[in-house]
Amino acid sequence: MIIPVTSYQQNCSLLICEETQKAAVVDPGGDLDKILSAAMQEGVELEKICLTHGHLDHAGAAGELAERLGIPIEGPHQDDQFLLDSFKQQSQIFGFPETRSFTPDRWLEDGDTIRFGNIELDVYHCPGHTPGHVVFHQKENQIATVGDVLFNGSIGRTDFPFGDHARLIRSIKEKLWPLGNDVQFVPGHGPTSTFGHERKTNPFVAD
Repeated sequence: MIIPVTSYQQNCSLLICEETQKAAVVDPGGDLDKILSAAMQEGVELEKICLTHGHLDHAGAAGELAERLGIPIEGPHQDDQFLLDSFKQQSQIFGFPETRSFTPDRWLEDGDTIRFGNIELDVYHCPGHTPGHVVFHQKENQIATVGDVLFNGSIGRTDFPFGDHARLIRSIKEKLWPLGNDVQFVPGHGPTSTFGHERKTNPFVAD
């Protein structure tokens, strides 16, 4: 379930284990009431928060949500710590309400696994947009939550501090494409797509 949040219409995702009604929320950038209302409507219990990277529109409400519900934050990779530590400056730059920084309960590495309910997500470190960006892949349903690495028809920006265009392209081609053309992905903004469609049509990373 996708919940657009913040003025940036960032795709916050509610991932649900239908067998247990446990859920994880990916990239709660803001609009907590909207996120909690969606969880209530679905009748699920939020078990953890997962972050793809440290930009404010993706991670801004994670600290407050974790504190309010007493649940852990997992991700991103530790190379994004400087972004999580700079929320005050990011708030000023992007015109967000002032947001306090936090430290995740667990930093994620390439090859790690996240579990909630009976669901398992594989973690891929995909730097380029930010140094510590990670992607979550659910093998059983062939769904990936890719944050700002890849979009329908585009790729993530690399003009932010420590962005790296060449590294981003490598992340997409070496980490995402091997997962298969049939994988449907939820980007950080905009409509979903599949890796196969992007390999055919995306001007930045097409084969």
